[in-house]
Amino acid sequence: MPGSGKSLLVLAAKKMGVPVISMGDVVRKEALKRGLPVNRATLSALATELRAKEGPDAIAKRCLQELRKCRSNVVLIDGLRSIFEYDTFKNHYPLMKVVFVFASPGTRFRRLRARGREDDPQNWDEFVERDLRELRFGLSALFYISDVVFINEGKTFNEALKDASLILRRLVKNAHPSSR
Repeated sequence: MPGSGKSLLVLAAKKMGVPVISMGDVVRKEALKRGLPVNRATLSALATELRAKEGPDAIAKRCLQELRKCRSNVVLIDGLRSIFEYDTFKNHYPLMKVVFVFASPGTRFRRLRARGREDDPQNWDEFVERDLRELRFGLSALFYISDVVFINEGKTFNEALKDASLILRRLVKNAHPSSR
């Protein structure tokens, strides 16, 4: 969910030299291609449009093109939102693992307000509306099938980054049988 701390996994992956593919960047790239403004309303509408026109896994399919360019055995995909996207990736990469990053709504709201990005909710009602939109994509099903749940609550940034790094190191180690 927004504000849960997914960016910590991204940062940890980059520090480890693991390539990162952002599903949000795929939507931003499409917005720029169309000459649309890159803001929360536009990106949300565009993601919804792509899924309506091309199927619920439209963004995952576009990410597959980026994945094929990667020369690494391990890649972090940031921004999985539905079981349909999961199925698309899992069909191509059966060893895929899902890390679900969790933080309570109150914690996430405070983080988003402090972050102050243009696309962050300005009040609690906007926050709830955004959460419900994310849940309608099917995000809750990913919690159920996740391989690891990263609880990012009550930690300093450095503590959470350390935990994210440990999770990724363990997953990377298990992805390479020779390193066991």
